[in-house]
Amino acid sequence: MPLTPLGQTGLSVSALGFGAMHFDALADEAEVARLLNGVLDLGITLIDTARGYGRSEERIGRHLAPRRHEFLLSTKFGYGVDGVPDWTYPCIVQGVERALRLMKTDHIDIGHLHSCPLPILQRGEVSEALADCVRAGKLRVAAYSGENAELAHAIGDGRFASLQCSLSLCDRANAPRVAGGHGKGVLVKRALAGLAWARTQRPQDHCEGSYFDRWQAMALPDLGLPWPEIALRWAAHQPGVSSLLLGSQRLAHLRAGIDAIERGPLPGDLLTALDAAWQRAGGDGWPGIV
Repeated sequence: MPLTPLGQTGLSVSALGFGAMHFDALADEAEVARLLNGVLDLGITLIDTARGYGRSEERIGRHLAPRRHEFLLSTKFGYGVDGVPDWTYPCIVQGVERALRLMKTDHIDIGHLHSCPLPILQRGEVSEALADCVRAGKLRVAAYSGENAELAHAIGDGRFASLQCSLSLCDRANAPRVAGGHGKGVLVKRALAGLAWARTQRPQDHCEGSYFDRWQAMALPDLGLPWPEIALRWAAHQPGVSSLLLGSQRLAHLRAGIDAIERGPLPGDLLTALDAAWQRAGGDGWPGIV
């Protein structure tokens, strides 16, 4: 799989990364080991996790520590450190230490603030804590994961060298931000928009329910390709995007995602149809979904 520069960080990432959020329900550790090692065997060189993803960090450390040199490790901070208030300098620093121990590594390649509220970002304490961890060699890249005004703030903050945000056929608000020539790496999440096209009823989940509503409003016709392929190719080949994160418990789904992205950008007529549906539905007035 081709590698893409992660902005101006000096790192390169596989065009498809693994979003390590969706296997907490797997009880069999042998099955988890097969999944995680299979991800690397597919040529995926980026694994993204978070403090809030259940046992994900601990399992990555358990099963992939011997192969640590084969992949870039991305995780997220800001909350969930025992005895320390969330969104404080000690929470970030101790959260990094905790993640290093859990994942059995001496450094984390990309460390994000995870959906940090704008007023806290503006104060700068947690951003400086992340930058201090980079200076200490515990992180290679300080990053921000989030949407809307918070993402715009992170783009303008020189301490962040990479970003993670939602980008999909149903959620384009961040597209002009990440294409703005800021030189930061960009990781895309939620590219499949909760499989909105496959739903017959509105999901209760806030994000997936919002995607369903937007998909209904867009009223797209059949464009001649499977919707997952259209969605992945559209998001992966947006200007500025370094890697698209895809989470699954099935290696076949990841293989299909790699194949889709490697087919390249969508044809012009499909892009025109997608843009027209977005405009008709009033998509330019839709914020990024948090």
